[in-house]
Amino acid sequence: MNVVLFGASGMIGSRILQELVARGHSVTAAVRDTAKVPVMAGVTTKRGDVLDVDSVATNVKGSDAVISAYAPGFETLGNLVLATQSLIAGLQKAGVRRFSMVGGAGSLEVAPGLQLVDAPDFPAAWKGIALAHRDALNVLKGSDLDWTSLSPAALIEPGVRTGKFRLGTDQLVMDDKGESKISAEDFAVAAVDELEKNAHVRQRFTLGY
Repeated sequence: MNVVLFGASGMIGSRILQELVARGHSVTAAVRDTAKVPVMAGVTTKRGDVLDVDSVATNVKGSDAVISAYAPGFETLGNLVLATQSLIAGLQKAGVRRFSMVGGAGSLEVAPGLQLVDAPDFPAAWKGIALAHRDALNVLKGSDLDWTSLSPAALIEPGVRTGKFRLGTDQLVMDDKGESKISAEDFAVAAVDELEKNAHVRQRFTLGY
């Protein structure tokens, strides 16, 4: 499969890149700084701007699927919605249908009708990015692409690739201790699984241990 990956140099994007390559997919890494992507067999690195529709269209044309692991800085959180709009428009312009996006955990439910970001004990420092991801998901839901959004567990960080985790849809996945965790490596496994199996087209799903 020919896959275009935006945000390939980030914490999550770099793991998705490694997982795609390990499974034999051909990847174009579209990033702002090509020097941040290591030289790897099966990977072509190109300059790409997720906020520029024409740049997106040029980079994705002819691909089978596109993944966005784009993450804005805390000072430019509004760019997440703008990037989502630009990516959707760019894919439409290029005639590419399959689009998968790294989402956030904040919009997952922790009780009926209560999203994690709206819970009283949600950390204030993370509220901005959580709300930005929720807004981006709503934009994605309004598109006519064959989209998927994968939300991580409440805590995602570098770790070990186990290939063992549980999937969910709109509810936060927690273990028997009430903790919600996933490694970036296992998140990448689920992200690439989805591209290969198309199990959650036009859906959001999530995972956790």
